[in-house]
Amino acid sequence: MRIGIVCPYSFDVPGGVQFHVRDLAEHLIGLGHEVSVLAPAESETELPAYVTSAGRATAVRYNGSVARLNFGPVSASKVSRWLDAGSFDVLHLHEPVTPSISVLALMAADGPIVATFHTSMLRSRSMQAAYPIIRPSLEKIAGRIAVSEDARRTVTTHVGGDAVVIPNGVYVDRFADAPRRGPWIGTPASPTIAFLGRMGEPRKGLPVLAAALPEVLREFPRLRVLVAGPGAVEEVTDGWPPEVTAACQFLGAVSDDDKASLLASVDVYVAPNTGGESFGIILIEAMSAGACVLASDLPAFSRVLDGGTAGAMFANEQPAELARTLVDLLRRPDRRATLAAAGQHRARLFDWSVVADEILAVYETVIEGRAAAQWEPQGRWNRFLRGGGR
Repeated sequence: MRIGIVCPYSFDVPGGVQFHVRDLAEHLIGLGHEVSVLAPAESETELPAYVTSAGRATAVRYNGSVARLNFGPVSASKVSRWLDAGSFDVLHLHEPVTPSISVLALMAADGPIVATFHTSMLRSRSMQAAYPIIRPSLEKIAGRIAVSEDARRTVTTHVGGDAVVIPNGVYVDRFADAPRRGPWIGTPASPTIAFLGRMGEPRKGLPVLAAALPEVLREFPRLRVLVAGPGAVEEVTDGWPPEVTAACQFLGAVSDDDKASLLASVDVYVAPNTGGESFGIILIEAMSAGACVLASDLPAFSRVLDGGTAGAMFANEQPAELARTLVDLLRRPDRRATLAAAGQHRARLFDWSVVADEILAVYETVIEGRAAAQWEPQGRWNRFLRGGGR
């Protein structure tokens, strides 16, 4: 198939949707399909050969985060040229209600269209305001995918209709085979934990972890906290107790290989996110790498962790409970090993070899549906005239 995929968020900044689009495109290319991705990007950004830049993006606040989006007449022109050149058998849009090139592509495109909804947002004024404007275009979507039940609820609440739930994918073996690195491996007296995420974004939960650390450090004074992700360290740590700052090693943004090795090396991966998560791809990556996962009990995280059988959970935004649960895990290597093994087993359900097949089935369904519609006789009496009314 010739497949066009539109990513609304800039490829300059890493994020869950960008990683999903990248990995899906590369898996489909590996299966022999022709894939072209359209995404915002700075002119100097090095892009894979399959990615076409829609131009520079602008940072805007969206869903408790900062999204880099591209919208406007210049972008619309680029979208139209990309669609004309692609002659795609199927067009796959991501976040088609976010003001972005996904909306522009939806307005301009014709033919079989699939849309994936990533966002978990049960109350959205912007979505409710935009819906009457983009509703005619949304009716062109023949196949709707939601990455989780939370994202599906957003579709049914704000967009109408329904969506099939197909989770985010992970290359499980890339994480399972990642080498452990000595500097990141803990000992019983000096365990290591990891946090990955944009440090300055409150919903990623670093302040919750920082508030829990004094209690943990009383039990494990040589604990090392490996913090990976972009952000200004001085701003993030302003007001932290000195012992908390001293326990943290800030790694900055890390490569995919470093991320996998980090997750494979630490005793516990902590995900203290406070909200706005529709899935939790990082949990699957950590589980794939064999890490023991400790996460806040967001509904999306609970589903990934199978209600706590594939990872430990604590009450959202409760540093005291985070500290208590983390101390318990650090004291019990057998418990960590049990959760890590269960996590690795469950992670296989989210491997791209499984997820991509489900997405391809949606592609094939909408393509076949479009072909059938084109052959359908026009007018309610045509089937009788063609002999089909007997």
